[in-house]
Amino acid sequence: MTSPNRLRLGVNIDHVATVRNARGGDTPDPLRAARIAQDAGCDGITAHLREDRRHISDADIEGLMDMLTVPLNFEMAATAEMQAIALRHKPHAVCIVPEKREERTTEGGLEVAREENRLAHFIAPLIDAGSRVSIFIAADKRQVEAAHRIGAQVIELHSGAYCDAHHEGRFEDRDRELKALREMSAFGHDLGLEVHVGHGLTYETVQPVAAFPEVMELNIGHFLIGEAIFLGMEPAIAKMRHLMDEART
Repeated sequence: MTSPNRLRLGVNIDHVATVRNARGGDTPDPLRAARIAQDAGCDGITAHLREDRRHISDADIEGLMDMLTVPLNFEMAATAEMQAIALRHKPHAVCIVPEKREERTTEGGLEVAREENRLAHFIAPLIDAGSRVSIFIAADKRQVEAAHRIGAQVIELHSGAYCDAHHEGRFEDRDRELKALREMSAFGHDLGLEVHVGHGLTYETVQPVAAFPEVMELNIGHFLIGEAIFLGMEPAIAKMRHLMDEART
């Protein structure tokens, strides 16, 4: 039986689609990657349908909804088009993220505090449809408070600054960013929010975050897809799962 305290692992398959789209055609197939990740013991699949469809496609989302037996976390920008798609599919979870056409990846958290009214009205129909709404934010008290006020059930704290500082050898910055993640995980939990963390996590950086008792889920994508090139998806996921469990215990 799975422990209720078990830290969940969500695997983001976006960059399998990036490789597919670089050549055109059907391979590698992100649905196959999702199936392998599911069989390897991940707790959910994350896929970001971007406005420009640079990696995940509408057909991928349809396929994932049809074949997954673990929850789908549907990442999307706060646009009318994406809201309509989410309302049609009703995925288990919807994660609202900032999105800029020119960015290579999601570069920071959503600015909730400046857009509370718009975002509160935007997420209400998604919650009514039965999806759990997550807001992807920086580890900043203003943003955590705003996410709580607008009615989000979940926050996902952006761990990119912490991971970048570690890999660049800026250890004072790393420790400061890790402290912010630790404090905002506890603060969000105290407000009644479910706390997730994601972006940039690797085998080197995952354990300090996985040790936070308030964090319920980590979402990891690019690094695992990269490691899968060398190890295969199942061993790459198994190694991450082991490090997470080791840190939690």
